[in-house]
Amino acid sequence: LVEGDVRVDVFLMRAAAVIALAFALVVSASMLGGCSSGPEGSEGSAPASSGEGADAAPVRIGTMPTEDFLPMWAAEKDGFFADAGVDAELLSFDSAQALSAAIAAGEVDMAMVDVPRAVKLCESGIPVVMEWITLGAEASQGAFGVLASADAPYSTLPEMAAYLASGEGDFGKEGVGLASNTVPEYVFDMLCEQANVDPATVPQQEVASLPERFSLAATGKLAAAALPASMLRLGEANGMKLLAEDTDGDNISQSVMIATASFAEENPEAVKKVAEAWNAAAEAIDADPEAYSVLLAEKANLNEAIADTYPVAEYPMAIENGAFLHPAA
Repeated sequence: LVEGDVRVDVFLMRAAAVIALAFALVVSASMLGGCSSGPEGSEGSAPASSGEGADAAPVRIGTMPTEDFLPMWAAEKDGFFADAGVDAELLSFDSAQALSAAIAAGEVDMAMVDVPRAVKLCESGIPVVMEWITLGAEASQGAFGVLASADAPYSTLPEMAAYLASGEGDFGKEGVGLASNTVPEYVFDMLCEQANVDPATVPQQEVASLPERFSLAATGKLAAAALPASMLRLGEANGMKLLAEDTDGDNISQSVMIATASFAEENPEAVKKVAEAWNAAAEAIDADPEAYSVLLAEKANLNEAIADTYPVAEYPMAIENGAFLHPAA
């Protein structure tokens, strides 16, 4: 959505539920400041620059410890931020809610979030600019899914829904662990619909922390948990049941890099230089993924049971030919 000339940008069409939220924002965008799809004038043209050799403002970049952020960690480790001429500080948060709170408090200038979270920030009166996809340009990237205990008396989403509806057992009676307005929640809804299950009929429990959500599902205190790829693979390695994941069929989940609207407007050079550092790091990772497996395991807190075998994703570019690449590009 673009302030002043509110429209639904094509990248929001990648997620049907997000489109509904975006349309709701059409009415309120002029009051809230709106969600943008990049710095003013960036779509189809070179990002704004303050001139050759100009110093970029320092930038604080927030994330959760997930694989989506690997190029930023690589940029820090291998000097790509320095090469691009930007002073970047990377900040990690243990939940989407904690990261959102930091954005709202002005403690973070840019952040890796999912699309529903970005739209929710705008809806809450915290205008942000969605810059580029960090992971999920293709369905095979950045998997999300639903994981249950090895002892669960079901192996698929329809079986779980039927078990919970029957009321015949106490296993996982608290329902499925989710976090509101996040991609795992959205993916859970979409996977249920694909399996002909009405997600509204499945009991759900708000659990913001990913590690806590995983633990509650592993011990059977939750019927299942909606989780990202690293936790899905860890669960499978420990005998847990993967009820469904989104790597087949329609591409229904992406993570994106955002900037607060005020930071993007006041510091377009810093945003551009962060994108340049991302590109350099993504190219290095894509050229030699194994060289970054240790860094991924360390920064994404991969369990040692999967650290050696967990695949390093192929990362999309942030800018190409001087233009920002939006999620539908």
